[in-house]
Amino acid sequence: MLYNLAIVIYDLLVHLAAPFSRKPRKMMKGHWVVYELLRQQVEKGEQYIWFHAASLGEFEQGRPLIEMIREKYPNYKILLTFFSPSGYEVRKHYRGADIVCYLPFDKPRNVKKFLDIANPCMAFFIKYEFWKNYLDELHKRRIPVYSVSSIFRRDQIFFKWYGGTYRNVLKDFDHLFVQNEASKRYLSKIGISRVTVVGDTRFDRVLQIREEAKDLPLVKMFKGDNAFTFVAGSSWGPDEDLFLEYFNSHPEMKLIIAPHVIDENHLVEIISKLKRPYVRYTRADEKNVLKVDCLIIDCFGLLSSIYRYGEVAYIGGGFGVGIHNTLEAAVYGIPVIFGPKYQKFMEAIRLLEAKGAYSIKDYDELKALLDRFQTDDVFMRETGANAGYYVTSNAGATEKIMHMINF
Repeated sequence: MLYNLAIVIYDLLVHLAAPFSRKPRKMMKGHWVVYELLRQQVEKGEQYIWFHAASLGEFEQGRPLIEMIREKYPNYKILLTFFSPSGYEVRKHYRGADIVCYLPFDKPRNVKKFLDIANPCMAFFIKYEFWKNYLDELHKRRIPVYSVSSIFRRDQIFFKWYGGTYRNVLKDFDHLFVQNEASKRYLSKIGISRVTVVGDTRFDRVLQIREEAKDLPLVKMFKGDNAFTFVAGSSWGPDEDLFLEYFNSHPEMKLIIAPHVIDENHLVEIISKLKRPYVRYTRADEKNVLKVDCLIIDCFGLLSSIYRYGEVAYIGGGFGVGIHNTLEAAVYGIPVIFGPKYQKFMEAIRLLEAKGAYSIKDYDELKALLDRFQTDDVFMRETGANAGYYVTSNAGATEKIMHMINF
């Protein structure tokens, strides 16, 4: 009852916020049409495999599995749902799925209506998705449901004395494919035994991204033949304060910035801190790109390909709520640097242990590290090789999952 009440309250809050905020408004519009969309697009007689991802990051984790199923079992249709507009709006035209839509709020009536129309033959919930009513109803209908790339920590509610209801939700899964041994141990202590450690499907995804990386002629021209190029991805203001100070006083290096927020105010703020020539990517051409030292990426969709042009990568967010995707850079075999708030990200911890990445807490530490990378080729090559090996040696989770699913 408390869970259902919380869902009702959340639904109400989203409705109240919709007139004033774009994100909840998009969510509401998506929810209003979801059942009609499903009625129109679900083909009778076809078997649908349902994938659910909260947002874009979880989708990227599930994507290798979606595409491997698509390749090996083309007779199945794929239904992909998102909870967040930040995932749906970016991937609503994803060609790897036959149907892409929002997931209605986890109310019993919504759940039954959704499953009656979609009628999936199996379901995959990516990482932290544990919607009680959906999982209970899937279990009741004997529809196999799997958790993919999930990770469990001691401080989660499942392992608290008052977490009984949530522990029961985990029993609805036919199998949980977890990232590490610690997760398996925690689950074992609460009686969840249908668990296999397969690793993280994100490693498979970034290797896939590397293979599909775009050739960017303007970025290649900007880099030139021998320039030490520093790529700063998903950066925020506090990150930029540090590496821009270093860049401004080191004419021997070039800088590519792909900020996390690319609205005009933030771009103007970055430009105000620069003391060397720059150009925005959307305004770059074959002439002006040769005359600048800084390239500002003011559009989306290029960062994962841009890392290939760098000698060293900096991943933003480490002076705020937490760092962004480190694996997209590490897969190219280059050293990775990030700020001090990385503790919630297992891949960052493991990269540090593998000596493929370094965490810095202030300008002096960043300066010392970049000075060494520029003067010690062996150190830079070894750090990059460690980063690349960390990614390749942890690949294969998707294949392991596929071997254990009965199609």
